[in-house]
Amino acid sequence: MVNLGDYKGQTPTWCMGCGNFGILSAFKNAMVDLGIEPHQFTIVSGIGQAGKFPHYLKCNTFNGLHGRTLPVATGIRLANHEMLVIAVAGDGDCYGEGGNHLIHAIRRNINVKLFVHNNQIYGLTKGQASPTSMEGMRTKNQPFGVFSEQLNPIALAIALDCSFVARSFAGDMEHLKGIIKEAINHKGFSLVDILQPCVTFNKINTYEWYRKRVYHIEPEYNSSDKSEAFKKAAEWSDKIPIGIIYKNNRQILEERISAIKDTTLVRQVPELSKLQSTIKGFY
Repeated sequence: MVNLGDYKGQTPTWCMGCGNFGILSAFKNAMVDLGIEPHQFTIVSGIGQAGKFPHYLKCNTFNGLHGRTLPVATGIRLANHEMLVIAVAGDGDCYGEGGNHLIHAIRRNINVKLFVHNNQIYGLTKGQASPTSMEGMRTKNQPFGVFSEQLNPIALAIALDCSFVARSFAGDMEHLKGIIKEAINHKGFSLVDILQPCVTFNKINTYEWYRKRVYHIEPEYNSSDKSEAFKKAAEWSDKIPIGIIYKNNRQILEERISAIKDTTLVRQVPELSKLQSTIKGFY
């Protein structure tokens, strides 16, 4: 039976108190609860403090380019759709550089699980504003405050009819563990936006700031109601909801590709004679 020690990777180099520790702990506990062993899944990341996440786990990993997490995750999943594929990214990595990839991954509904470490700042590169930084926030590069409006990733995902949209908080590990398990068990593209304090570069959105605002979504809430989901997505002031905000049962991309319908691509033996004949057809 799998246990927490089975996932032990390198020693983290994050700042003491970083919200990433809570996410890492919740993730490992969720995988133990689900009985998923390290060889049964692959984690893909890009660049950033969140991009180091796979280094601190024992499992199949791919650490790629900044903002390119989802194209790699999609490729792995299409090559072997029996493999659980998890993507991790920061808010700058996913909502900034990788924004276009996020839109199309949601549209295609590839069965990948995306966990975004949203600390509302670029942490690895020392504190520039990210797409989710609050308007007016002052940083080293924005001494007069952020001019742009704050991106709402939850509302964006709902508008694109994302199959599973949820939010949790790194300071509430039991809640986060439950949301991670729900996201993994859901059939379809899952986006989990994880509110995560950056103790070094974001002095506004601290643990205290979040604890005064976050609340668990009511049990009677209907997550299949798109109109109600937009209302939850719009809450960002004195109250910030965490939980499953929206989900549906759209057909996944893998089921619409006839070439991998019966067997995974990695198990298929190429017919060389047919390939050679096809190539000759171009000459």
